[in-house]
Amino acid sequence: MNFNFDEFSNASIEKFESMLKTNEVLFFDAVEFEEIIHHYIDFGKPILAQKAIKIALKQHPSSTEIQLLQSEILVMEGNIKDAELILDRLFELETNNEEVYIQKANILSKRKEHIQAVELLKKALYLAEDPVEIYSLLGMEYLFLDNFLLAKESFSRCLDIDKYDYASLYNIVYCFDTLKDHEGAIVFLNNYLDRTPYCEIAWHQLGKQYTYKEMYPEALTAFDFAIICDEQFVGAYLETGKVLEKLGKLNEAIQNYELTLSLEDPTSFAYLRMGKCHLALGNEELALSLFKKTVHNDPLLDKGWISLADFYIQKRKYKKALCYLKKALQIDTSNIVIWKQYVLVNEKLLCYEEASLGYKEIVSLGNYELEIWINWARVLHKLGDFDQAVTTLLQGAEFYPEAAEINYLLAGMYFLLMQEHKGLFYLKNAYRSNPRKYRIFLKEFPTLSNSKLIKESLPSSEKN
Repeated sequence: MNFNFDEFSNASIEKFESMLKTNEVLFFDAVEFEEIIHHYIDFGKPILAQKAIKIALKQHPSSTEIQLLQSEILVMEGNIKDAELILDRLFELETNNEEVYIQKANILSKRKEHIQAVELLKKALYLAEDPVEIYSLLGMEYLFLDNFLLAKESFSRCLDIDKYDYASLYNIVYCFDTLKDHEGAIVFLNNYLDRTPYCEIAWHQLGKQYTYKEMYPEALTAFDFAIICDEQFVGAYLETGKVLEKLGKLNEAIQNYELTLSLEDPTSFAYLRMGKCHLALGNEELALSLFKKTVHNDPLLDKGWISLADFYIQKRKYKKALCYLKKALQIDTSNIVIWKQYVLVNEKLLCYEEASLGYKEIVSLGNYELEIWINWARVLHKLGDFDQAVTTLLQGAEFYPEAAEINYLLAGMYFLLMQEHKGLFYLKNAYRSNPRKYRIFLKEFPTLSNSKLIKESLPSSEKN
């Protein structure tokens, strides 16, 4: 007679739910209750899980497994204190129960006490018959501690036990990437593929590592093997397309991206990359159509809006470009690249106040490039806001005290503010730093070109 565990579990759940509806008290053994509780936890039904635990503890008050499930529910609800009381009591009764150590470690982890969690998990290893879960938990704790070497070692233990543990495989590659050890990752993945030659995930990851190392032929070979293992592997086609783009094989790249559209629902990434390829090939209308499909498919992909903006900037259709840049900024207000395009377009449209606000955002995001301070000051000059221009340039001077451009601009602003003493100070500093840029100063401030005071302050060669 064949015993179907799923049917047994389903029958227990139906029996339990029937009991809840009728208020009739039925008996379940402890194992049945464990299955019922696990079912409700797995399906995100904590209230039913709590009801099952409450009834289970009345019928089996000494069941360790049910008490452990109760503590797990309490932790999920954030009731750490009560969960700890249960675990401390169980720890005194069952010092050799690995689950108690695991749950206590889980609580410590939630408190960010990761070193203490590691120590408990190490103790649990000595008690575990199947240590895979514990090695995985240890790996995660080491990741929290930024100890990527030990994390890699723990996840490797998981793969030693179960070579198809792909979650651990991904985590190992993540550790190599974080350590920027792409050569190590290549060696590891090749060794892994010696044991599991038909693992498309490993071939895919190996191809990405070769791409990082700019070993493009090897990358393409790895992605080909991933596709041989799984002809429906969309990620491998996308990565192949990206490599072909780098090699300038744009038509072949497009073919790979097009293949992904037939394998599953179209992705915005595929539309975007196809658009970039067609734009490079001079197929502008097709590129524009694909960029529009990109944002239609995923309106929250800022790169799609940026591509549309760039397209119209190249066409000098700045109003349209500005519209798309605003869409991109609604998605990501901290993207400095978008803000730089935003100020450029606003300057082209002579919207200097908007450009000034854009420069303010760029600086507030931590971008202190020399050209940002200079261009912002020039915009403020055009707005006639000389005081704010001075304030901006003085901020820039803190980062670039010897920059001739900043000193020339400061000199001009002070002259416009009728503060000749300060103007002369910065003008002389600028001239000493770079006399050749004096003519740029005169171009920026043409009204000062005939100033007798300025001419007398500079060497004779500049008086004419």
